[in-house]
Amino acid sequence: MSDRISRRAFGVLATAAAVPAAPARSRMGVATTCYMTAWRPKDTLEFIEHVNSLGAGGVQASLSSLEPAYLKQVRAKLEQHGLFFEVMGGLPRRDPAQFEALLKAAKETGALCVRSACLGGRRYENFSTLDAWNKFVADSHAAVRRAVPIAERVGIDLALENHKDWTAEEFVKLLKEFSSPRLGVCLDTGNNLSLLDDPMELVEALLPYTMSTHIKDMAVAPYADGFLLSEVPFGDGFLDIGGIMKRIADAKPRVKMTLEMITRNPLKIPCLTDKYWATFPDRGGRFLARALRMVEANRSKKALPSMDGKDPAAQRSYENGNVKLCLAASRDKWGV
Repeated sequence: MSDRISRRAFGVLATAAAVPAAPARSRMGVATTCYMTAWRPKDTLEFIEHVNSLGAGGVQASLSSLEPAYLKQVRAKLEQHGLFFEVMGGLPRRDPAQFEALLKAAKETGALCVRSACLGGRRYENFSTLDAWNKFVADSHAAVRRAVPIAERVGIDLALENHKDWTAEEFVKLLKEFSSPRLGVCLDTGNNLSLLDDPMELVEALLPYTMSTHIKDMAVAPYADGFLLSEVPFGDGFLDIGGIMKRIADAKPRVKMTLEMITRNPLKIPCLTDKYWATFPDRGGRFLARALRMVEANRSKKALPSMDGKDPAAQRSYENGNVKLCLAASRDKWGV
């Protein structure tokens, strides 16, 4: 072989080696709610490309357009990258036709389900009286009652998230009331800590109804009015994430794991205040004592995540970095 050919071959190898390798693929999806602080993705196609660049396995996102041409682009892009898709959308509070259009659009994209929620905020912050909470309960039941026949007619699953609103017992009661094969749960592994539910008891209670997931690890620390609660990268919290995912996979092998790693300042769970208890007439000291013991036993050895003092670029990097840490841990430790 001539020196010229050898040098040329070496140059090709060197150039190939210089190209960064694509990240190893995880089977875990990423929800847009991983990006609630520094970056709030607005375009579905843009988010699909971002998730693919992370080496994730799927996408949970709202649809930025219901136009047929746009839906075809979404489906084509998902199929190109081999990503599963779950759509996020609100319940039909007023206009059932709009909700039906959303579900039909979700089906056109090949979505596995539509993730929704009854409450956008937090029960202990949104409601100061039992009457206000009871009105929300009645309104939510009415919205679900409108939604279920539409989901059945369109032929797509509707997965309601436990979103710092229903206790495990209340949520199971709601699901049993409607008892539809098209109605189930987007199981969030961390939210109900704010309502003083035990995390593994919550998983077991909601598992029979689970259609979708928000997998997150949680860290806690005490503060004067109760405790602080933060989503953290897998392994920095106290939840048995590997055990939880295995339990879900064993019971519901078709359900996808989707990451919801929200990087933000710690949430205050003011469970030592009177207002916190205003909407929990059937809960007593047993739940409070158990929660405070849990916090004391699992208080974080690391500082809880905070966005304070970071400029926008640093916040964006921190937020995306935490998502990457979770995907890598899921892939490398648990094969998900």
